[in-house]
Amino acid sequence: MELERSLPRLREEGFGLAGISYDSVAVLENFAARRKITFPLLSDPESKIIRDFGILNEKIQQTMQAGIPYPGTFVVDGKGRVIAKYFEEDYRQRYSVSGILADRFGKDIGPVRSEQELDFFQLTSAASDRLVRGGQHIILSLEVRLKPGYHVYAPGVKEDYIPIQWGMASSDGWKVGSPSYPPAKKERVAGDPDLAPVYSGHFRITRELALGTEPQLKSLAGSNGEITVKGSFRYQACTAKLCFPPQNVPLEWEFQMEIFDRERVPDQLRRK
Repeated sequence: MELERSLPRLREEGFGLAGISYDSVAVLENFAARRKITFPLLSDPESKIIRDFGILNEKIQQTMQAGIPYPGTFVVDGKGRVIAKYFEEDYRQRYSVSGILADRFGKDIGPVRSEQELDFFQLTSAASDRLVRGGQHIILSLEVRLKPGYHVYAPGVKEDYIPIQWGMASSDGWKVGSPSYPPAKKERVAGDPDLAPVYSGHFRITRELALGTEPQLKSLAGSNGEITVKGSFRYQACTAKLCFPPQNVPLEWEFQMEIFDRERVPDQLRRK
């Protein structure tokens, strides 16, 4: 269903979409009709293609789910070459389409966006998805647009300077990945003979947020399924001649939790 919601954007970006599973054609038809799925769902009931792709989940071969693949996405170019893969060992975890577009292709992150106009720059925090489910992997971002004449220091600067820092803590409901910083410029500042890594103008930082299981998310969600993830951004703004006191900016992302579709197909279509 998340793929179906993302279909218009995928087509705008020039991508096609197809899904493959070990379910029968009849099961896939039933699901597509119930949930109004419009992209192709391909049936591999004997898991032949799943085995050929090397993605058979062999950890659960003695259960009713025997034959399912590891959940994941292949990104294929126009010549049929795989240019990226997003897979997880746990079948309950998934990468979102918007997250893949942001991570692999640098596409704009949205629709969860919040802008703050600060003394030295504009700060935009964003997330690749608003509707989330247990086990989903999404991308968070911070975009900084510094005013002319100001810079901040990048991680790795020597101890005399204070680098930017995106603070976030993991919880029972999610784990946060390490921030991915863009390359910094090396400049000589404040008369220092050594070059220092700095950011000026516009730059973006991203990091992955891996959501926990549905019960874990439910325990942290509000009465209507709302989930709030918090963090902070620490920085010290400087000009060529002076630096201002370091500051911390609170960050917040708001999500809406969705429940998995657990409606089963009719008895006559179920695996025996």
